[in-house]
Amino acid sequence: MVKSLPPRSEISIEETWNLESLMASPEAFDAALEELDQETAAYAEKFQGQITDAQSALEALEAYLAIAEKLVAPGTFASLSYSTDQTDAKAQMRTGKYSAFSAKIGSRLAFVTSELLELPEDTLKQAMSESKEFEGYLKKLLRKKPHQLHPAAEKALASYSSVFQAPYELYNTTKMVDMDFPDFEAGGKSYPLSYVSFEGDWEAETDTELRRAAFKAFSDKLRDYQHTTAKTYDMQLQTEKTTADLRGYEDIFEYLLFNQEVDRTLYDRQIDLIQTELAPHMRKYARLLQKSHGLDKMTFADLKISLDPEYDPEITVEESKQYINEALGIMGTDYLNMVERSYNERWIDFAQNKGKSTGAFCASPYGDHPYILISWTGRMNEVFVLAHELGHAGHFYHANREQNLFNARPSLYFIEAPSTMNEMLVANHLLKNSEDPKFKRWVISSIVARTYYHNFVTHLLEAAYQREVYKKIDAGENVNAGVLNALKRGVLEEFWGDDVEVTEGAELTWMRQPHYYMGLYPYTYSAGLTISTQVSKRILSEGQPAVDEWIDVLNAGGTKTPVELSKMAGVDITTEQPLRDTIAYIGELIDELERLTEEIEQQN
Repeated sequence: MVKSLPPRSEISIEETWNLESLMASPEAFDAALEELDQETAAYAEKFQGQITDAQSALEALEAYLAIAEKLVAPGTFASLSYSTDQTDAKAQMRTGKYSAFSAKIGSRLAFVTSELLELPEDTLKQAMSESKEFEGYLKKLLRKKPHQLHPAAEKALASYSSVFQAPYELYNTTKMVDMDFPDFEAGGKSYPLSYVSFEGDWEAETDTELRRAAFKAFSDKLRDYQHTTAKTYDMQLQTEKTTADLRGYEDIFEYLLFNQEVDRTLYDRQIDLIQTELAPHMRKYARLLQKSHGLDKMTFADLKISLDPEYDPEITVEESKQYINEALGIMGTDYLNMVERSYNERWIDFAQNKGKSTGAFCASPYGDHPYILISWTGRMNEVFVLAHELGHAGHFYHANREQNLFNARPSLYFIEAPSTMNEMLVANHLLKNSEDPKFKRWVISSIVARTYYHNFVTHLLEAAYQREVYKKIDAGENVNAGVLNALKRGVLEEFWGDDVEVTEGAELTWMRQPHYYMGLYPYTYSAGLTISTQVSKRILSEGQPAVDEWIDVLNAGGTKTPVELSKMAGVDITTEQPLRDTIAYIGELIDELERLTEEIEQQN
């Protein structure tokens, strides 16, 4: 049963992560900023106006890289300490302090990029040929040359960077601090409600009356804040549109896809094919859920329930280690050592507490180890969630070790491939180790409901909605709650058709997703899962050679484009085939669920 969330101060230390390797104390954080302030001032004094040839460019970049590495730890410390308790006033002030400090430093060092891009292209190419370490950085910098503004304008924009981040910070404050959910009633009883408890428990509650009552109560509270949240989101959108126009991009889509190193074709294909070709499969899955649970009708509030709740056993954190170690064993001893350390050295924050960020994420600061945030409820499907975040951890555990800071991070388009790969490995491991039809049905339904529903359906419907929003912004329009609600409802109704009633309140789900403040992020989940589905099939059929190639991809970090990284792993994402194959695979899984359900019903 869901309980009211305790304050962070009451949480056992064993359930929390240890941030001391980032910063030993808040005092150490303050001291680090003071040191960096002095160091960057000295850097500017030495190099500003002095980047005139290939040699001075490389000398400036080497010192610039050292400063960038030192900025990682205090920034990550401020962000992570805030994410575990956004009601903590000291953590709020610390993250605000770092944001302002980062803007100051960004403005002070803006001259580096400006002076590099003022050099003749031949000079930059000479520097690239003389330094393997900075070749990739300079290559990406050259791509930006047509969109670079006057140095004074770049300096001014850098000064305002903390202001540009304000919409996201305001969104989080509204969501995690101001939005206080009252208890709700169902069947004559009162139950506690919060963001974490709704997304972690109530959405999957098997009691239909209780689940639908929780959905209504949750949606009612969201509705109270819809206008403020819509205005916050519009601020974010207008900032992106203004930036795209200032820098001379053709449209806002070109601007947001530029750093992902993919074109509009790959973006649109991912959304369009799933809207048209995946929808029939997922509608079939919705009908199977309705039949299995004997529901009077299938509503949006019912889509997260388990096909067979009896095979969604509770699991402890300690028990999760065995499943994950066995499933990821194929990745090798070095990878498993990383997993073991993540448990033993408290890289993971498992606690459920008031003010903690919703969902799960992995931060992988350069020069330190990864950190994973998750709110552990004890549901078996959280093994998939944890494996997903460990996929991010494993990716940057390898990339940060093999590449410098400038080369470590790949395109956002590819970022979800290693994470969803681990979900597929967990599923494949579980399926190989049982012939029990009920257990197999539970595993396959977990793949569909957790891995594919979440990463393909949820995020792709967000992406389809987001695309419509950006079309309006690109046409010079603004958005408000009414517009956003209508767009979201339209996307949901188109996808689910007559098979799912889009419950009142479903249109407000745009308020729940922080990814809208991160550019064109939602569609990349399906892009990553398309790649990982194909690679996981290769690993199943080819074994170690496919694993070795995948480790090479992880090591490559951001030194290659998404197309090149995918090709290294044996997947050609320039064609529709991998996506079509993945959608067909989802259809096969749902067909197998229907077959297993019939077999189980006949046995009973």
